[in-house]
Amino acid sequence: MSGPVVVCPDGKITLQLLGEIPAGGLTPEALTQLVYDGLSKLKTLDKSEVTVTVTSVNSKKYYVQGEVLKPGAYPLVAPATVLDAPVNAGGFREFANQKRIVVLRGAERLRFNYKQIITGKNREQNIYLQPGDQIIVP
Repeated sequence: MSGPVVVCPDGKITLQLLGEIPAGGLTPEALTQLVYDGLSKLKTLDKSEVTVTVTSVNSKKYYVQGEVLKPGAYPLVAPATVLDAPVNAGGFREFANQKRIVVLRGAERLRFNYKQIITGKNREQNIYLQPGDQIIVP
């Protein structure tokens, strides 16, 4: 019983002998322990026989819309700032308003002025992105 397993949108994985197991939000070590506990009830087992390895994280994304070359969803697998978003989206289109970028975060509307940031002004605008952030380039 080995091979890649995808975490479903509900945060669970399905294993052949154990059925559905909650995995969302767990560390690999915690999930290893959960799988080990379940399997050890079925047969004697050495803990070294159970290994969990994360191969990719697909659940954390941010979105870039508007006047960029490649609008769409982007994975948030490492810390990224608003300044990184247009770069990841291929850069600005010709008529993009780089001074009036908006980050939608829940009910918040956060302004971002790209022109100021690249000249070293108002660096506090360059916040870290969070999963679900929408970056709108007018």
